[in-house]
Amino acid sequence: MCSVILLRRPDATWPLVVAANRDEMQGRPWKAPGRHWPDRPNVVAGLDELAGGSWMGLNDEGVVAAILNRMGTLGPEAGKRSRGELVLDALDHADAADAALALSQLDTRAYRPFNLLVADNRDAKLIVHRGSSARNRPEVIDIPAGVHMVTAHDLDDTDDPRQAQYLPLFRTAAPPDPEKAGPEKTDWGGWPELLASRIWDGGRGERGAMNFLLPTGFGTVSSSLLALPSAERPELDPIWHFAAGRPHEAPWEPVDLG
Repeated sequence: MCSVILLRRPDATWPLVVAANRDEMQGRPWKAPGRHWPDRPNVVAGLDELAGGSWMGLNDEGVVAAILNRMGTLGPEAGKRSRGELVLDALDHADAADAALALSQLDTRAYRPFNLLVADNRDAKLIVHRGSSARNRPEVIDIPAGVHMVTAHDLDDTDDPRQAQYLPLFRTAAPPDPEKAGPEKTDWGGWPELLASRIWDGGRGERGAMNFLLPTGFGTVSSSLLALPSAERPELDPIWHFAAGRPHEAPWEPVDLG
């Protein structure tokens, strides 16, 4: 169960900040975010080497996309397309609104259920396939300003123990301040500590924690912090820092967006 947290401040210099922990089987091969697709030279994204898609990416036009499984739908299914393809499909568009409009026409019968975040410095949409729809089309939800969280459950769904515990903590933590960015360091406020948190039910590393590892080998494998600048500040570039491992032990490194 992956986690995505986003901070939307439409009138700020940095109107969008996204934090994400990827949860996956430890042995599934992947590559850190980069330009891995020759047919998509404008896309920087993590590569799932098994299926060829991605879990999170950014294009040069400033669109970010991230995919999450819904509860009970981990892994592939015979006859279904890989959900990681949807990140790349979203990043074929120059803005989030156009991406969401195109993806709203998906035939959901081709995919296992998912939550797909598509956002830029103007809009943020959550595209939801819950597994059943009379129209066989996903639902598109507008994400308002503020701090929000999505996991394998619905947006800001406090019936999910992880969201119930951590959404209030992200909302009250010191917010990221990319204004204080330097070549190798950005002030991400209290968010890196929360992404690395293994606190749940007395400190055991169970799935309710942000950062966990189960005896089965399923757990947190990487973490991201990404910020997009306002369209009114064209001299600023997006910032993406990536921890290539569990975020309490892997160092944060800047992703090369050049």
